[in-house]
Amino acid sequence: MNNYETVFIVTPVLSDAQVQEVCDKFQGVITENGGQIVNAENWGLKKLAYPIQKKTTGFYFLVEFTGEGSIIDTLETQYRRDERIIRFLTFKQDKFAVEYSAKRRAKLAGKTQEE
Repeated sequence: MNNYETVFIVTPVLSDAQVQEVCDKFQGVITENGGQIVNAENWGLKKLAYPIQKKTTGFYFLVEFTGEGSIIDTLETQYRRDERIIRFLTFKQDKFAVEYSAKRRAKLAGKTQEE
C-alpha cells in the first residue's frame, strides 16, 4: 500500500451542498477502489494564482489516502470527466512526506482543541 495526497479545486459557482457532494463523490471513488482515507480537509474558498476558465476563486480540498497505484488512474479519470473540477494534483508521498503530514495533522488537532 502506498500513501497518496490529492488536492483538487472545485468551481466557485456551486452551493455549499453541491461542493460537499463533489468532495464526497471523490472520497467514494477512493474507497470503492480499495483505498482508505487517512485525512480529508476542506480548505474553503481561496483566490487562485491566475484565472482558470475565467474564474479567479475556487474551493480547495485535500485528501490523504492509502491504496494501490491503480486507484490513481481511476481517480484522475473521474476528475477529468467532472466539469465541476477545475484543477487537481495527486502525488505519492515518500516516508518524509508521510511523517510531515502526521505532524501537521497532530498540530492542527491540538490547535482546534485549544479553541
